[in-house]
Amino acid sequence: MREPFEAYGHIGIVHPMAFPEVGSGEGPILETVTRLATDPFFSAIEVTWMNDPKVRAEVASILATAGLDVVFLAQGPLLQQGLSLCALEDSAREQAISQCKTLIDQAYELGATILAVSSGPDPAPGTRKAATEALVDSLKQLCADAQEKAGTTMLSISLENFDREVDKRALIGPTREAAQVAEAVYGEYSNFGLTIDLSHQPLLHESVHEMVLAAVDHLIHVHIGNCVVADASHPAYGDSHPRFGLPGGACGVEELKRFLEALIYGGYFKRNTPTRMPVVSFEVRPQPGESSELVIANAKRALIQAWARM
Repeated sequence: MREPFEAYGHIGIVHPMAFPEVGSGEGPILETVTRLATDPFFSAIEVTWMNDPKVRAEVASILATAGLDVVFLAQGPLLQQGLSLCALEDSAREQAISQCKTLIDQAYELGATILAVSSGPDPAPGTRKAATEALVDSLKQLCADAQEKAGTTMLSISLENFDREVDKRALIGPTREAAQVAEAVYGEYSNFGLTIDLSHQPLLHESVHEMVLAAVDHLIHVHIGNCVVADASHPAYGDSHPRFGLPGGACGVEELKRFLEALIYGGYFKRNTPTRMPVVSFEVRPQPGESSELVIANAKRALIQAWARM
């Protein structure tokens, strides 16, 4: 491409994946956020829960000063606590909704414009319809809560689909089903959309074009990363987000190039998104023995090389 990526969108990075030691809401949050916020390669950052209100206030100031688009990720807290927005038991689902409402508060504190969630685990084929109806109701409640708490900006809720059979075993699931959920929620709440992830595409056994075209009418947020799906004995098997080009991995520079092409031709970069420009964020995690800095450098090179080949 003759134009730089920045002419199309903002490059982001998932903070708790690049630095997994902060994923619990504790750890060197300020140090690692500052490290990313001072890197001009990034125009967006994706954060998650931060247990200390003082830390949240400091991070909010850092991100505002750096001029970054901010996305808040609720998937980690939901997964870590075993919470499900599609639970069939009312008390269990209410617990997940309550946790997400607390995270909506944190997202607003941090200046986020998108809060991303996951559906919860696939209950069983015979109960998927009821679980999907429960999920739609949960998402509508979260959209309503975000609207009620809005000030100068409105937080959008975004549903990210995960694999159904390999690792996360989520209800949503196939991208076409994510799109159906989006139709049901967006018909009532405009602050809703979808998140898709290159690293989930091989795990869902979908083609890049199938994934993008199924989601694009409601697409507001994109992740890029790698996965291992062909060898169950591989240490990084499943949805572990290893670096691009990892031996045995499914996604390298060529796969990233094809994904970006699909996003361009599908019209993602022309969409009005809650962020100032459409965001594409690295979601990469260091494997044992690897450093965060080297994995981040790998991701930057992969994007630079993929863009240059388009």
